[in-house]
Amino acid sequence: MPPGQPYPTGANNTRRTRPSKKMATKLAALIVLVAFLAGPPACEGDIICFNGWLKLPIQDPRLCPQGSMSRMNGRTRALVPVPRPSGLGLGLGYYNNRSSRSYCPRAEGIVRDAVSKAVAAQPGIGAGLIRLFFHDCFVRGCDASVLLTTTNSNNSDTEREGNPNKNSLRGLEVIDAAKAKIEAACPGRVSCADIVAFAARDASSILSNRRINIRMPGGRYDGRESFSNETDQLPGPFSGATVLLSNFKAKGLTSDEMVTLSGAHTIGRARCAFFSSRFSEMDPTFAAKLKAQCNDDDTNVDQEHVTPEVLDKRYYQDVIDGKALFTSDAVLNSAETIKQVTENAKKAGAWERKFERAMENLGKIGVKTKADKDAEIRKVCWKVNN
Repeated sequence: MPPGQPYPTGANNTRRTRPSKKMATKLAALIVLVAFLAGPPACEGDIICFNGWLKLPIQDPRLCPQGSMSRMNGRTRALVPVPRPSGLGLGLGYYNNRSSRSYCPRAEGIVRDAVSKAVAAQPGIGAGLIRLFFHDCFVRGCDASVLLTTTNSNNSDTEREGNPNKNSLRGLEVIDAAKAKIEAACPGRVSCADIVAFAARDASSILSNRRINIRMPGGRYDGRESFSNETDQLPGPFSGATVLLSNFKAKGLTSDEMVTLSGAHTIGRARCAFFSSRFSEMDPTFAAKLKAQCNDDDTNVDQEHVTPEVLDKRYYQDVIDGKALFTSDAVLNSAETIKQVTENAKKAGAWERKFERAMENLGKIGVKTKADKDAEIRKVCWKVNN
């Protein structure tokens, strides 16, 4: 998760083809030059203001002040603060109401069992499920749009094909397995969006050795559209502090929640390509150890080097000690966020409680209900109903 999103093993954040480093550098340099000549207004024209998924050879905050605008494929979107996520229509124990048409008392247990088995076999799947939840809710809200391969408009270039997701999403088979069992028990009652949310909750509990227990409500409906170019909303490993704050404010989340959700980087693995340019900025001994591990850009290393399979607060000590991997991690050691980082690192139990609340609020972003247009309970999570 960018903040909040682990980059699991095998992450490959390219689209259909991967340009060479030389080509990517030339392209980035050309974009920066054009933007510089055009001036700040270029961010509102045909220039892409990168949000952290491409390392530019020159970075000038004047080009995209406040991370306020992005232009992708002809769309301009303002990243402006919005009201806090309300989660209207959601409720704890949503599927336990006998008088409701959504009654399915086994639903959450089925998800918990599927997640437990998957994480026991491969702990990295847990990191992937938490990341999947973040990537779903940050684009179009928590509506399982991240799972779709075919949509209501017959678009196949879905979120799964976007740069942050291409060949890097993990845990999809866990969601599908849980959905199949739930459909057999309670057909047409439990949304894929809720399964994704429950799976992230359960993975968080398991990986934290039960120290994190999220009160995750249910009641979300599934969306019917998904577009790869909308994944530019997701913060990336090269995102600076200003862009991170803008991205989270655009979803109604606070600075403290941004810092809190970044703590999910204490699990999962990361590609060397996303941090190798930062070796000179890291603790020298730690950087030397990483260099020895990074045989090439596609090599993966643990995101946190002490307790890499435990969801805990260790990440924040790494930020303080200069042992954070990504730019998006290291920038938390700045004046705007260091107080929160220090509290999370030093105060026992503080981060865990904040993470519970932040994940609950994340799960309330842009939820769809039965009354919403183009909302449904999918029969199969990767395709819309006929």
